[in-house]
Amino acid sequence: MTDPSLPEVARVASDLIRFDTSNFGGGNAKGEREAAEYVGAYLEALGLEVEYYEPVARRTNVMARVPGRDRDKPALVVHGHLDVVPAMAEDWSVDPFAGIVQDGMLWGRGAVDMKNMNAMILTAVADILRAGERPERDLVLAFFADEENGGVEGSTLVVQNRPEWFAGATAAISEVGGYSITVDDRRAYLLQVGEKALIWIRLVAKGRAGHGSRLHDDNAVTKLAEAVAAIGRTRWPIRLTPTTTALLEGLSALSGRSVDDPDALAEAAGPAEAFLRSSFRTTTNPTVLSAGYKHNVIPERAEALIDVRVIPGTEDDVLAELQSIVGDDIEIETVVQDIGMETPFEGELVEAMVASIGRHDPGIPVIPYLLGAGTDNKALAYLGITGYGFAPLKLPADLDFTGMFHGVDERVPVESLVFGQRVLADLLRTY
Repeated sequence: MTDPSLPEVARVASDLIRFDTSNFGGGNAKGEREAAEYVGAYLEALGLEVEYYEPVARRTNVMARVPGRDRDKPALVVHGHLDVVPAMAEDWSVDPFAGIVQDGMLWGRGAVDMKNMNAMILTAVADILRAGERPERDLVLAFFADEENGGVEGSTLVVQNRPEWFAGATAAISEVGGYSITVDDRRAYLLQVGEKALIWIRLVAKGRAGHGSRLHDDNAVTKLAEAVAAIGRTRWPIRLTPTTTALLEGLSALSGRSVDDPDALAEAAGPAEAFLRSSFRTTTNPTVLSAGYKHNVIPERAEALIDVRVIPGTEDDVLAELQSIVGDDIEIETVVQDIGMETPFEGELVEAMVASIGRHDPGIPVIPYLLGAGTDNKALAYLGITGYGFAPLKLPADLDFTGMFHGVDERVPVESLVFGQRVLADLLRTY
């Protein structure tokens, strides 16, 4: 049972973590139904009308619209995803699905990605409605399935088959932005205004099957291993965009370091360094190997999965270069491909997000950045909705927050959740 003395936002996040919504990808998932029903019940208790959409068994999406004071203004989509990546319990120091709080931190799979934000959304809206108030404009609250598999059975199908959910909306906010980093002992907030393109590929190597004891020069596993090693060793060149250029200028202003060496400048951001460096270039990381079925049988086929995140606009060039790296003997299959996005760091919503942080943490700069990964904002972009990452968290300087995305011992300070709830409620009241 969740400790009733905890702030509501922590209790809700803890409850959500206890729903094991692990998503292994490729349609292999435990499903989000129970978590979606919890969210739906919470929203109904606030007096909202809830709709569910389950296009694939147990892959449940839930939505509610909150009427605003000025219904002539474009609606704002505030969204999250209810699935999480798997967690191997033996690697963790706590049960990853217990949602426990210790030492002032909420622990568990989803504490960072992104059941924390889901709880902040719910409780921020509750703050407004329980006070007898309304947001400035209509809010579309959406909680998707399958984001950790590229949204194939979640936001992609919702956008295709339930576009009316988002009628009148022009902008959206979701995860992986609005959190603080520490740059040479000075705090700053990162506001996500773009995402790299997503390309998940499969490498396929073929050879001649045979006995494991043979002298064998046509081994599919060997071919695959060489291709995977070649990709894994590839370091793609820095290719800056308007957003990453602005990020570097912001980091330079805080640290006094030169913008001439982006990687060295990113070091000023401490634990966030690796997250920021990945936004400067394409990344190609091998993630899964699959080959063979018995110790003494050489298989005729071997496969590997590669997670490719591409600077927007360079997708075709990267795919061609990958084929050159692995050679013509390796077949490249595209498993999932989605768009990259980049939006100027300007406009009414950006100004409102910056102002909301400023009212709760005065005098602290907010810097734009390009997310090296992706969110469900990609799906909403097909409806002409501009997406931003704004899950505001004021974090301790020594917490490797970005390193816990899909990592072990995922956790977030309870006081950071309370901060985020307040900032979000402020934004939704005023924008």
